[in-house]
Amino acid sequence: MKIDRLIGIITLLLRQDKITAPELAERFEVSRRTINRDIEDICRAGIPLVTVQGYGGGISIAEGFKVDRSLLTEEELQMIFSGVKGLDSVWETPRSTGLAEKLSAGKAGAAAGDVFMIDLASHHQEPLTRKIAAIKGAIRDRRLVSFRYYYEKGVCERTIEPYKLVFKWSSWYVWGHCLERQDLRLFKLDRLWELEVGGDTFVPRELPAQGPDLDRYFSEGTLHLKALFDESQKYRLVEEYGVDCWREADGRLLFEWDFVSYRNMREWILSFGGQVEALEPEELRSDLRRQAEKMSERYRGT
Repeated sequence: MKIDRLIGIITLLLRQDKITAPELAERFEVSRRTINRDIEDICRAGIPLVTVQGYGGGISIAEGFKVDRSLLTEEELQMIFSGVKGLDSVWETPRSTGLAEKLSAGKAGAAAGDVFMIDLASHHQEPLTRKIAAIKGAIRDRRLVSFRYYYEKGVCERTIEPYKLVFKWSSWYVWGHCLERQDLRLFKLDRLWELEVGGDTFVPRELPAQGPDLDRYFSEGTLHLKALFDESQKYRLVEEYGVDCWREADGRLLFEWDFVSYRNMREWILSFGGQVEALEPEELRSDLRRQAEKMSERYRGT
């Protein structure tokens, strides 16, 4: 990534005062032309670099210009390392070790002292890693991607212009313009299979400045849930909604909460099995009754 390389160049100059363009090109595995552009970008950012030609020459920070050699505090470095290590869990080529070397600038303990462990992979880690790599490349090269998508109403084939990879609600999504629906849509990667990156390129559209409105894709209006949970489920309520989310009611836990998705509310209640009684909304009570009758019919006589 370019920002990774720019920070690496600045860090090297802070550590050894001078370095040649060929050395930078070799170290970062890019062309001399790319390094020259990087030097221009660093100068535009306000850090004056001087290039001296010939024997003993090289690139250095202008004399008299003061730069704090501890550009990042140890805590800030740890935050960066934690984030990059988390991405390593779904990247085909891990980056955290190389970035740690470039950013540490002598603070060897910064990476070792990391107190966070982030794993962004799913149960389908290997397929997920391949999907992310393919979509990341398609976004970079502006290429269409096609795939088979499994959702509540069945299966469909979709082709999209991919714009962003999104990690939200403990899952990975791709956000892009769906050619079939002619609209920006969000697709969950674990439901997306037989992914193909096409040879056709696309011209990027004008996108919302704030990026994807994620709440839009899961909001169906506010639904008020009222339910009675068995005492044995207190740990789950605490884990998911905090210690003040219920009140005692005749030996059970009376829980009330507003949901934006009926489907998520129903699936959450169903995950408690017989340890909960839904009181409101009436639509949910009727739905759960049908589900219970269907399960009873399925298991009857077995």
